[in-house]
Order: sequence, then structure tokens, then C-alpha cells
Amino acid sequence: FSLFQVVHAHKPHFMALHCQEFGGKNYEASMSHVDKFVKELLSSDAMKDYNRARVYLDENYKSQEHFTALGSFYFLHESLKNIYQFDFKAKKYKKVTGKEIYSDTLESTPMLEKEKFPQDYFPECKWSRKGFIRTRWCITDCAFDLVNIHLFHDASNLIAWETSPSVYSGIRHKALGYVLDRIIDQRFEKVSYFVFGDFNFRLDAKAVVETLCAKATMQTIRAADTNEVVKLIFRESDNDRKVMLQLEKKLFDYFNQDVFRDNNGTALLEFDRELSVFKDRLYELDISFPPSYPYSEDSSQGRQYMNTRCPAWCDRILMSHSAKELILKSENDEKIVIYDHIGPNVCMGDHKPVFLSFRIAAGAGKPIANVHKCCVVQ
Repeated sequence: FSLFQVVHAHKPHFMALHCQEFGGKNYEASMSHVDKFVKELLSSDAMKDYNRARVYLDENYKSQEHFTALGSFYFLHESLKNIYQFDFKAKKYKKVTGKEIYSDTLESTPMLEKEKFPQDYFPECKWSRKGFIRTRWCITDCAFDLVNIHLFHDASNLIAWETSPSVYSGIRHKALGYVLDRIIDQRFEKVSYFVFGDFNFRLDAKAVVETLCAKATMQTIRAADTNEVVKLIFRESDNDRKVMLQLEKKLFDYFNQDVFRDNNGTALLEFDRELSVFKDRLYELDISFPPSYPYSEDSSQGRQYMNTRCPAWCDRILMSHSAKELILKSENDEKIVIYDHIGPNVCMGDHKPVFLSFRIAAGAGKPIANVHKCCVVQ
């Protein structure tokens, strides 16, 4: 419903919806519900003016070496003429007509590129589902790639806290670099690109804890048998030694969640540093929404964070610098670009979806274009 509200408010002519972890955490049991969801989405009243659609769902969980649980949906409004999608095998564009759903045949469809990251990227996670799906589109002479991405998570808060930047940050850096190299390699013409999904970017844990607990004393609790650190407790030096933060492998329990919500968590943006490595290759609009993860999965707690991880802006929409030029320099009167989250007060699972809405002038992809009409991309 929150998605339909966004569609109704912005009325995109071309809409891309990227999902990760399709089927949920228990995908073997839940994947049967996915087809029902897809059919309802395609036939819903809110989407009735979208007469063409492409849906790509990686549902084949029995093929562990390929399974990514990614889902990419593309909806085209009836008013849009001449939309083409790239065939990566034939190396040419094909006109998009009708509605098509691909699920267990993603390896064989030439209309996308799909890859799962090699096992050695994150060996401690036996069956990671992290990877990417790439599609390429051409609208009014403007060609661009849309990349649905899911990068590696933080396996332990304690390990993330040990070093700055954390070991997990380094793994995400390597995986994202791999994707960017892949989409601009020599096999195909270079076009503008948008990369969106769950990057799993985290705040610099060491710096955040040092800032939040600047005046606290730390108590270390070790396992009796292995002497391994299993818990850190940060207490105020005075004030009856009140506990400010408890940190375990999967516990991040800070006494005052408001710091992550007030003013959309802006005070913590300085610790959001993982993208800085890619500043020459990727651009992002200013973030003006609170951290997108980890929200409570209790349906009555739409605004509440879980005490499992430090809240962070995991879900992002990034773009190449040429894509930035497309959306910020389109020669039209309506330079309305919105980068926000969906359902701020509604339980949407442990991640809040984010969206980017903008207009592209017709022919914006060509340097000497006639600008006379525009289409909306979202």
C-alpha cells in the first residue's frame, strides 16, 4: 500500500522496483507466496495504466551456486512510446511490448546479466545470496543501465567495532568495485548507470561507539571456556553507572534510540563513510531520511529500530556521474528530484525501502537533443 501511495503521488512513466531477499529469510517455505504477490502487483488497480512490464525473479533456491534471491520489476506507462530493452547476447535493443515474468530461467534469458559473488568473498557465510542483476534500457534516445545489488552484511558487531574501517566494509568495497568494473568493461557500449538495492553500508562502528559513549567506561565480558570477548558494556562514569550501550555479536542496545531518528539521524551521517572510496565513480543525492535498517518487524512498531545492529543507511540509490548529469541538467522546467524513504510509520520489514524520483528530458542522452517533452524515471 505504501508503494502504491508513492506511485500515485509521483506518477512515474517508467518505474523500476528492485527487491532483495525475495521470499524472505525462510525462502524455501515462503517462495510459494511470491507468485501470488507478483500477480497481485501486476493486476492491481494502482498499476492499471502500466500496460507493459518485465519481472525478473531469482527464485531457484535449489541452485545454491547461482541463487541470489533478487527481484527486479519494471513497469511502463501506457503513455510512453518506443521503449527498448537491451539483449546482451544479440547486443541490440528490442522493443518492449506486453507483460512478461521470468523466474526460474534467469540464467538463460539474454535480457539481463546476473551474477552471484564468488564464495571466497565472504567465506564465513556458507550460502550467501549476495550478487547483482543488470538490465539496460533506452527511452527517448536515452540509454542507461539499472543494477539491482545486494552486498555483504556485518556478521558480528564485535568484529565490526574492532577496526576502523571494519573488515566487512573492506569486503563490501571489493564486491562493489567488482560490479562497477563489470558494468563498464569492454564488452558493451558504456552508458549511464544507476545502482540501487541493499548495499549493507554501515556506519563506522568504532567511531560511532566512541562518540556515543565518549564519557563512558567499558567493561569486557569473556567466555569462560575460550576467553573470547562475548560482550562489551559501556556505563556512564557517574549517574549511578547507568548502562549506555551493550554490544554483542548480534546486539547493539543503545539506551536512547532518538539519536538515530531526530532530524533524520543527520548527526550520524559523518560516520557513513563507505561510499567515500567510490567518490570518483559514484554520485548520491543528499540523504534526508533516517537510517533504513534495522527496523522492528513487529507490525505495531513502524518507527522502532531493533536492538540488533547500529542503525545505518543500508539501502541506497547511487549513480554514475553521467547519470547525475542526466537528472540534474535536464533542460526542462520541472527539476523535481526526490530521494526519500517509503512508509516512515509503517512496518515494512527490517529495511525501509528508499526511492528516487526524477524527470529526464527527451533526448537528454544526446548532446544536441531537441528538448520538447519529457518522461519520468523512478
